Amino acid sequence: MNATPLWLQIDETHDPALRSWVASANDPATDFPLQNLPFGRFREPRDGDWRIGVAIGDQVLDLRRARLIDSADMNRLMRLAPEPRHALRLALSRGLREGSPQQAAWAEALVPMRRVELGLPCEVGDYTDFYIGIHHATRVGRLFRPDNPLLPNYKWVPIGYHGRASSLIPSGQGFRRPNGQSMPPGATEPRFGPCQRLDHELELGVLIGRPNVMGEPIPIERAEEHVFGLTLFNDWSARDVQAWEYQPLGPFLSKNFASTLSPWVVTLEALAPFRQPFTRPEGDPAPLPYLDSAQQRASGAIDIGLEVHLQTAAMAERGQAPARIARSNFASAAYWTIAQLVAHHTVGGCNLQPGDLFGSGTLSGPGEGEGGSMLELTDGGKRALELPGGETRTFLQDGDTVVLKARCERAGARSIGFGECRGTVLPAPGVAISAV
Repeated sequence: MNATPLWLQIDETHDPALRSWVASANDPATDFPLQNLPFGRFREPRDGDWRIGVAIGDQVLDLRRARLIDSADMNRLMRLAPEPRHALRLALSRGLREGSPQQAAWAEALVPMRRVELGLPCEVGDYTDFYIGIHHATRVGRLFRPDNPLLPNYKWVPIGYHGRASSLIPSGQGFRRPNGQSMPPGATEPRFGPCQRLDHELELGVLIGRPNVMGEPIPIERAEEHVFGLTLFNDWSARDVQAWEYQPLGPFLSKNFASTLSPWVVTLEALAPFRQPFTRPEGDPAPLPYLDSAQQRASGAIDIGLEVHLQTAAMAERGQAPARIARSNFASAAYWTIAQLVAHHTVGGCNLQPGDLFGSGTLSGPGEGEGGSMLELTDGGKRALELPGGETRTFLQDGDTVVLKARCERAGARSIGFGECRGTVLPAPGVAISAV
């Protein structure tokens, strides 16, 4: 009997030689080959409700029309146990392969991706934002505390706070620049108005599938059993508002105005070929026992390449594609693993629900050009970022579009991707202020 959990097993669905009867899935450049099979929600113009689909090349397979599920409730699908979830992946893989007897029937269940609206991948009830990017934490900490950039608890406890689920928006939807209070340098009173230091944050989202009972922590050995998959996530930030409001309780208006979630959830099963050992730098403390396991040390990290692209309004008018401004990797950026986040979140008795979202925190690399935010790329606004066409940026301006991308590549495995997480900055709303 194979003691390796199903979501870590390399099986026939990962065979890099597999080809699909959906021709676009065989394109080496596609994010969605047969070896990926990410889940999401979509609808056509005539639809009122969301439908559950799987991305395959440039198409979406309607799972209900293909008779693979009997519900349009993504959160219900996400709570499947590992065995039926694995069986669904296997059925999808076999049915979409070249020569499959399912081709004729399933071809009727395909919808071109260009023809559909993609929404949030599921109903998100609760959202927790973590802070696991150690290079981001160090670099940002150095801006404010040059002699002590990391606080004493950082290497002992996964830092996180509860965010606002109601303002999560799907990829492609614009959002308004937030208004708020900030304290300009040298001022004695705060100003109120549109944020002047609007920023993006390059993150991954972790979507919970299996729930746990309140009061019953999830042990780290079983933590990944409760995770459905990963998605791209941009937790937009108003840095000037944040600097004024974050003490003593942390960010509030600087984070609750919008967070963008990509539509496709790449499952842990699809990510199995890209696992690697999770290690700490020499001399760093070992995790406490409830955050440690042999399995995590052996394969807790995931090799996911991450990129940030920026397109200004002027670039869009010229028909110029977004320019890459940063890149990093999840495995080297994250100080804590997905399983450690689940174990820590529940160790006090918190009950997770299907569709709960964890944000990773900004995933920056250690080197030049690896900052996952404008705050890092411009050294706190002191050094302008140069863009194609002669434009510069210290922070985001109205009309700017930020596009996050992610891709897994490894010798001997078929490359897979996450699609895009795209958002555009719109002007701040007008706010009438009455004198008291």
